[in-house]
Amino acid sequence: MGGVMGKGESPKGSITETKLETKMVEAMRRRASDGSSMKSFNNIILKFPKIDESLRKCKDIFQQFDEDANGAIDPEELKRCFHKLEINFTEEEIDDLFEACDINEDLGMKFNEFIVLLCLVYLLKEDPTAVHAKSRMGMPNLEATFETLVDAFVFLDKNKDGYVSKSEMIHAINETTSGERSSGRIAMKRFEEMDWDKNGMVNFKEFLFAFTRWVGIDDVEDEEGEENA
Repeated sequence: MGGVMGKGESPKGSITETKLETKMVEAMRRRASDGSSMKSFNNIILKFPKIDESLRKCKDIFQQFDEDANGAIDPEELKRCFHKLEINFTEEEIDDLFEACDINEDLGMKFNEFIVLLCLVYLLKEDPTAVHAKSRMGMPNLEATFETLVDAFVFLDKNKDGYVSKSEMIHAINETTSGERSSGRIAMKRFEEMDWDKNGMVNFKEFLFAFTRWVGIDDVEDEEGEENA
């Protein structure tokens, strides 16, 4: 399928682009060809609270699969989780996913990493059986949320290549906020928060991680310790 595009653009990018990430980019291109229902970047920002709320509901699922309750899901727990959700991934795919989302490389899925993982699963599997499994677990709103995130990414990805570039991000933000001088700066800040490997391109995974930070998912753990804050 010619998935070599953009492989060698940056030395770091070439290492991180696993089979999984290539699949992810291809899935995004397919989605991009259908277009996005988002009309503006503000559209996306307005959805933050709703997205935040529905992602927090995953906490129960996360805790259910974090069998030793250490705040992280290890590879074995993840395999059992997939089995229970009836997500038919091969061992290799699960390992790939785990590696892709285990940002701290501490062999444990933190809550925000788990959310990113579920969202990638949603993107990569158009498998009706998996959908039933998810709704059995009472996760139908989650799908709507993942759909919103996919849609947001597609909205930003103007040239439909499966990546969001810095100029696309500026373009998306300037479309909305004409005349607000600060919007370009905000765009840059948002973009820098997304572009971890600093290669000027953001894939869906990087986008999702930034997103969990923007809506504050990754500090859920801290809150529980300091109710009085």
